[in-house]
Amino acid sequence: MFDKLEALVLRFDEVLLQLSSPGVSDDQKRFRALMKEQSDLTPIVEAYKKYKETKQTIEDSLELLESESDEEMRAMLKEELSDAKEQEEKLQQELKILLLPKDENDDRNVVMEIRAGVGGEESALFASEIYRMYVHYAESRRWKVETNEVEESDIGGMKFVSFTIIGQGAYSALKYESGAHRVQRVPDTESGGRIHTSAITVAVMPQAEEIDDVEIDDKDIRIDVMRASGSGGQCVNTTDSAVRLTHLPTGIVIYSQTEKSQIQNKAKAFALLRTKLYDLKLQQAHDEQAQLRKSQVGSGDRSEKIRTYNFPQGRVTDHRINLTLYKLDKVMDGDLQEIIDSCITADQTAKLAKMNES
Repeated sequence: MFDKLEALVLRFDEVLLQLSSPGVSDDQKRFRALMKEQSDLTPIVEAYKKYKETKQTIEDSLELLESESDEEMRAMLKEELSDAKEQEEKLQQELKILLLPKDENDDRNVVMEIRAGVGGEESALFASEIYRMYVHYAESRRWKVETNEVEESDIGGMKFVSFTIIGQGAYSALKYESGAHRVQRVPDTESGGRIHTSAITVAVMPQAEEIDDVEIDDKDIRIDVMRASGSGGQCVNTTDSAVRLTHLPTGIVIYSQTEKSQIQNKAKAFALLRTKLYDLKLQQAHDEQAQLRKSQVGSGDRSEKIRTYNFPQGRVTDHRINLTLYKLDKVMDGDLQEIIDSCITADQTAKLAKMNES
C-alpha cells in the first residue's frame, strides 16, 4: 500500500508541475483532465501526509520515553503516544478507503426513471411522492433538476417519470437508489382501513457525455416528429415539436416533448438515448463481472427489493444493509443523507473485506 502511496505523491507533484507550465490551459481537454486528476489525488496525498506526521510523532515519543526519567513527563509522553497510535489506525483505514478503485461515473450527473408497478393508482401516487422526495433531496444539495418525460395517472399520480439531476457527485450519492421500492399504507380510496402494499421501480443511470461515451450511427436511428400531448407551453400543442427516437439495434425508444421547439426536443432526446446506451454498456460490463457486483451493496438489479416505506409505523427499512429509521416524514421530504451514507459505508466495508481476502 505504501509503495503505491509514494507513487501517487510523485504523480501529484508532476500534475502540479504540469498545471503551472506555460500554455497548459490552451489545450482545454488536457487542462480539464489534469485538474480532475489533481482533485482526485488531493485527499489521498493530504491523508498520507497526516499519516507520516503521526508516524513521526510515534517515533519521537518512543525515543523520548527511553531517555526520560521524570514520571510526570513519562505519563504525558505515554498519553501522546496512545493518541498518536489511535490516530495512526484511523488514518490507515482512511487511506485504504481512499485507495479503493473509484467508480469512474461518480462525478457525473444522473438520469433517474421511476415507474409505477404493482398497486395501480396507489402505486402511481407513491411514484409521484418518491419523485418529490428526490427533488427535495437534490434541492438540499443545491443540485438542479430537469424533468424529461412524465406520464400522469388519472388522479394525479405518475405512471412514469424521467428526470435529470445536475450536480457534482450526483451519481455517487444516488446510484444506490436503483431497485424496487415498496410502500405499505392505507390508501385514501380504501374505506375499510386495510393496509395495502404497492411497489415502484427506480432506475439510476450516469448521464452520458457527448461523443466520448457512446457513438450513435445515423442509420441506426428512426426519427419521428409529432404534435405534443398534455400540458405544456403556449405553443407546445400547436406545432409538431415532439420528437420520438427509435434505436433500431436495441429497440430503445425515447420520447421528448417538454421543450417548445423541435430542435430542443431532438437534442434532449439524443442526450437521453446516449445515457440509455451508456447504461446498457455498463450493465453488460457488470454482468461480465458478476463476482464484483456481489461484493457491492445490492446487485444493481432494478427488480431487487431494496427499501420499504411503512406509513402506519412511520419507518423506512433498507433491506440491503438492515437499516431501519423511524423518521418516515423526514425521509419523504428529502432527508436521505443518513440512508445514502450508510449505503456508501456498507459498500466500502464489503470492498475492503474483499481486498483483504485477496
